[in-house]
Amino acid sequence: MSVTDPVANLQALIRCPSVTPAEGGALDALARMLEPMGFAVSRMIMAEDGTPDIENLYARLGTDGPHLMFAGHTDVVPVGDETSWTHPPFAAVISNGVLYGRGAVDMKGGVACFAAAIARYLEKHGTLPGSLSFLITGDEEGPAINGTVKLLEWAAARGERWDACLVGEPTNPEQLGDMIKIGRRGSLSGKITVHGVQGHAAYPHLADNPVRGLLQLTTALMHPPMDHGTEDFQPSNMEVTSVDVGNAATNVIPAKASASFNIRFNDTWTAESLQAEIIRRLDKAAGDGPLRPGRDPVRYELSWAERPSHVFLTRNNELIASLSGAIQTVTGREPKLSTTGGTSDARYIKDYCPVVEFGLVGQTMHMVDERVPVAELEELTRIYLAFVEQWFAHAGA
Repeated sequence: MSVTDPVANLQALIRCPSVTPAEGGALDALARMLEPMGFAVSRMIMAEDGTPDIENLYARLGTDGPHLMFAGHTDVVPVGDETSWTHPPFAAVISNGVLYGRGAVDMKGGVACFAAAIARYLEKHGTLPGSLSFLITGDEEGPAINGTVKLLEWAAARGERWDACLVGEPTNPEQLGDMIKIGRRGSLSGKITVHGVQGHAAYPHLADNPVRGLLQLTTALMHPPMDHGTEDFQPSNMEVTSVDVGNAATNVIPAKASASFNIRFNDTWTAESLQAEIIRRLDKAAGDGPLRPGRDPVRYELSWAERPSHVFLTRNNELIASLSGAIQTVTGREPKLSTTGGTSDARYIKDYCPVVEFGLVGQTMHMVDERVPVAELEELTRIYLAFVEQWFAHAGA
């Protein structure tokens, strides 16, 4: 197999059933692509009590700067109902010019294309004018505890330093070249529990319905809006993600009610300032309101999910210009610089070096019949090759 062929690379990776937390052979396959090119490949298993052990990979070619990192993951989400797939999800079948398989888009395709791009670079130029590394986890689709965070800490403790990073997540909404992610909103989750007094639904004066209090509190978090957006980010958004009263009876007022929520926030806030604003709103809303006339203030508890994701924005012109220029050279399109969407492992990498994200079109990620046109794999490989050439030319100037 020639590593310069992104299609063959991707087929090899898809045929490894690496559903989180299983390695499934995907890192073995990647190591077989990288080692013949001269990469020094390290494999390590990260562990923490209460979480599955995760195998990760770090590979470096070169010893001098400048140092470019490619980051991503080989773990994939479950396939769902396998009988609903047109082709088996781990068979990597090509039909009518389209490659089917779990992980084709998110994000084994990006890994396959970058490996092909580096193989082509070495064939064309012989050596790198610096260093390049692959930082690949098996825990991006899972709890993200034993993956990129610990892999970065491990590498940094060994003296690894990076000047820039490209994450190969599927960033394009419609066609290749649409969008580069140059930042991400933060993410903060919590749970509100309101305590009431259980009683008969026909005698509400003898009880205190916690659902009423919970509605007051959650409404206060959603209105008024947290902000109206900034120059680089859309408005912060709060969503209630679950509500539970633990009550199967229709004629019983429950004793307590809880609601979990998630807020995706922009650079108006830090995680700490947003937590303070949430507490302020809840305390204010806990007083008398239209749903609880004459009642005592709402009695509530607030707990936070561990490790909020912090908002970040990359302002490295050298990195952004190199990637934008490569995209325009290959596709003729000028990509939009965006901070939309969810979180990714870029939120951890930004603490070590400037980071941007660019990969395949994401329309079928996580879906039944996840797939990618083979022509798109070739086009992305050409973009990655042009990017590496331009970045090293600029970084070494």
